[in-house]
Amino acid sequence: MSNRRDFLKTGLLAGGALAATQALGKVPEPFKSKNETNNSNFTGSIKQRYLGTGKNRIEVSAVGLGCMGMTFNRSFIPEKKPMISLIRKAYDLGINFFDTAEAYGPFSDEVLVGEAIAPFRKKITLCSKFGFDIQNGKLTGGLNSKPEHIRQVVEQSLKRLNTDVIDLLYQHRVDPKVPMEDVAGTVKDLINEGKVKHFGLSEAGVESIRKAHAVQPLTALQTEFSLMTREPAAEVLPVCEELGIGFVPYSPLCRAYLTGYINERTKYVAGNDNRPTLPRYKPENIIANWAIIDVLVAFGNQNGYTAAQLALAWLQAQKPWIVPIPGTTKLAHLQENIGSTDIVLSEADLKELTDKITAIPISGDRYATPQTK
Repeated sequence: MSNRRDFLKTGLLAGGALAATQALGKVPEPFKSKNETNNSNFTGSIKQRYLGTGKNRIEVSAVGLGCMGMTFNRSFIPEKKPMISLIRKAYDLGINFFDTAEAYGPFSDEVLVGEAIAPFRKKITLCSKFGFDIQNGKLTGGLNSKPEHIRQVVEQSLKRLNTDVIDLLYQHRVDPKVPMEDVAGTVKDLINEGKVKHFGLSEAGVESIRKAHAVQPLTALQTEFSLMTREPAAEVLPVCEELGIGFVPYSPLCRAYLTGYINERTKYVAGNDNRPTLPRYKPENIIANWAIIDVLVAFGNQNGYTAAQLALAWLQAQKPWIVPIPGTTKLAHLQENIGSTDIVLSEADLKELTDKITAIPISGDRYATPQTK
């Protein structure tokens, strides 16, 4: 194998379904990754990365923690106390980037996160989201990004999170009924009022990104991106690089699939898990896609990595301004995910892995309906 200490400076490598993208000039200085953290707020040693540029830039741990599954959409709901302990352990280990949303629960996840981060609130980047329509404590399936609603959500989220400011506020999904300029303008006002620090979008297409960024510069785009969901590489990543916007992959382990933790026999709680509704998690598709797990396991076994670590390292190798936010409810998996930040893939290793993965056709769409707008 090639020298794994060679820092990867190239962009996405060509191979199969992952189209190669041309470098868009020299990477701006704020996008350069730091190998060591010099932030005295953290007791861990996770490498740090930048999202965004200029005054819209934030420095965060190379992996964050997605907290949704601690209360919502992952079948079982763990006891509150061990989840608070896990979030605090994540901080102790060096994670300073925590992600939640009003829609998770709804509401219960923000409450959990707010309580857990209280001892170190000012030393982390706290993310939340608006954009779904919630009535009587339940998701209606609709969207709502009307300016007055955004303001209401932020006020309620601040209370649940027990904080005076949201560090990074995302629009959870683009609302086609509300002009993006109005959405971005509302968030800009909230930033000027000191209730929000930075603005982000989730599952936004190129046109939406450009419209929002022209009104209020974006710090990050959060969209599904993994070895099984590579579509952002074609258009979204290039526009993020052009505009100096960081990228935060959600479901970077494909909702636990890339860990090998679930299989075609896995049982889900339909009322609290979205995987049964997603085509990719139908038993026949899980079986058809298992060749990807085989590649990760074989490659990882040769080098002492787990499948999950390799999948996360692959994402981090794409660009120095990509910060995945894997979720977990287990300390062992948290430690495993953090371990991915120490993996440095050489160009040869990355090309070998990418070529093998992209030669495997993916069975099943990631959602039943399109999400990116």
